Amino acid sequence: MKRGLTVFLQVVIILIAIGAFALMLWEPHIEGRNAQATLFQIYFNDPFLAYAYTASIAFFVALYQAFKLLGYMGRNQVFSQNSMKALRTIKYCTLILVGFIVAAEAYLFIARPGDDIAGGVAIGLFLIFVFVAIATATAVFERLLKKWQSHI
Repeated sequence: MKRGLTVFLQVVIILIAIGAFALMLWEPHIEGRNAQATLFQIYFNDPFLAYAYTASIAFFVALYQAFKLLGYMGRNQVFSQNSMKALRTIKYCTLILVGFIVAAEAYLFIARPGDDIAGGVAIGLFLIFVFVAIATATAVFERLLKKWQSHI
């Protein structure tokens, strides 16, 4: 892979990480129920926010591993053990994210049966689909790399 393309994709990953982090810090302040709340009330009285921040650890680990994988590609080390490890970590992180989302969806159905949860459920199902697709793609790439490593 050309070095310029990998650097561009690494910059895109950095921008995604910065954007996600900024959104995580900014969004709770504009949420309707937090309009008049203090910082302490926003960040320490909302267990769902703490849950979302805990789940985001896997997201940022996966982004970091994707950044590292692109670095290996830029140095023509695609078939190394390090790239296999990065792919495996990305796969596990996406599966962890799916687990977190499924648990959040279950919480919405069990704990809030009378509320209008259609929007949250739709976003959750979309994210589950996206993360399962990423996990499947990384599993396929990992299997292909194993196969190619055995032939080299």
